[in-house]
Amino acid sequence: MSRIMVSMLFVLAMMPLAQARQVRVGVAKVEITPPGPIWLSGYAARTKPSEGVAHKLFAKALAIEDGGRGRLIVVTTDLIGLPRSVTEPVSASLAKQYGLDRSRLLFNSSHTHAGPVVTPNLMTMYFLTEEQKRAVNVYRDQLVEHLNTVVGAALRDLAPAKLSIAHGTVGFSHNRRTKGGPVDQDVPTIVAHTSDGKLKAVLFGYACHNTTLGGDYYQVSGDYAGYAQTELERLQPGVTALFLLLCGGDQNPNPRGAVAHAEEYGKALASEVNRVLPAAKPLALDLRTAFQITELAFAPHTREQFESESKDENKFKASRAREMLRAYDERRPIRRTPYPVQAVRFAKGVALLALGGEVVVDYSLRAKKEYADTDLIVAGYSNDVMCYIPSLRVLREGGYEGETSMIYYGQPGKFSEEVEETVFRSVRQVLSQVGVKSK
Repeated sequence: MSRIMVSMLFVLAMMPLAQARQVRVGVAKVEITPPGPIWLSGYAARTKPSEGVAHKLFAKALAIEDGGRGRLIVVTTDLIGLPRSVTEPVSASLAKQYGLDRSRLLFNSSHTHAGPVVTPNLMTMYFLTEEQKRAVNVYRDQLVEHLNTVVGAALRDLAPAKLSIAHGTVGFSHNRRTKGGPVDQDVPTIVAHTSDGKLKAVLFGYACHNTTLGGDYYQVSGDYAGYAQTELERLQPGVTALFLLLCGGDQNPNPRGAVAHAEEYGKALASEVNRVLPAAKPLALDLRTAFQITELAFAPHTREQFESESKDENKFKASRAREMLRAYDERRPIRRTPYPVQAVRFAKGVALLALGGEVVVDYSLRAKKEYADTDLIVAGYSNDVMCYIPSLRVLREGGYEGETSMIYYGQPGKFSEEVEETVFRSVRQVLSQVGVKSK
């Protein structure tokens, strides 16, 4: 064998290793603070639009390439939630501009209750004037533009980088349904350094509602997640911090109700992330993604039920009933809702599962147990926030997360008892597609 042929074979053998080292990361952020008074989302008790800005809101994008054909864009937002009517047009636009497959785009919201309404989510909760409706519609249209802009900026920022992962723990989340009930206080942290070792971006998550600030609070704010990102960027000058909300549907900060609490929790979370950064373990990046829409069935309901509820003294219940009657009149009674499930494998043994809706903590705990051989991050509030997603346990217990919250989301009622197993069938399918096996 000639020396030239030996050299060529050596180069070919080394190509996969070289590609594995060609990780590139890009990051960008754009301010999405509303320019003036706007109705804030999350609490039915509010009676007027916002009155000033306590903390700016941002949309941020983290773009990752693995050196082969693998690419992932994580978009985080300081908002109550992104509906499919926002994420799908943005995804279609990005597919056209950059050739991004839907599975390569992950949208997540912090679920701050001091951010603007994002229509059509939770519209049964509000009774807005025409002027107020125009304000939230304009904001939504501008939001679509901002999301396109921030992803494009992150892609243009792509540069050689190294990724690693760490975990911390903070303890301010509590199960709001049951004292001493299940919690998940893990703080998963994805870390990106430039090729010369400079910290570039940190994506960190936590499973807790951003409801430190109550319904009597009328200033725009990112709540504890906003303060955590700001604090981490203060501790690490030049870094971009991105917050990922995990399965916090039935988790609240405790105590809560004051700005000082939000600042305290934000600092505690940022300090813990900052503490674990030096212990982050390198990732041999090999991106694989999968995305699918399944359907979740609602429990049976009838036109007669909503005709009765339309006369209810509870104005929210009556409003929901009128919406359901309109659907019956148009011969499209709502029996199911589309539900997005997404999987990302960062590397062998490290993956992220992104679920739509306000997912209760049972889903995270069950998924981590079933996939105990994988370092699995489980996020809720991803790609669409259509309503709460109760586990079978929570559904049978009843209460807000399992039933009455559906009024505010304009859904016909509680889910059928197949909801948890339907979600997990899809979970298993997408994780299998990216090469993640259950224990």
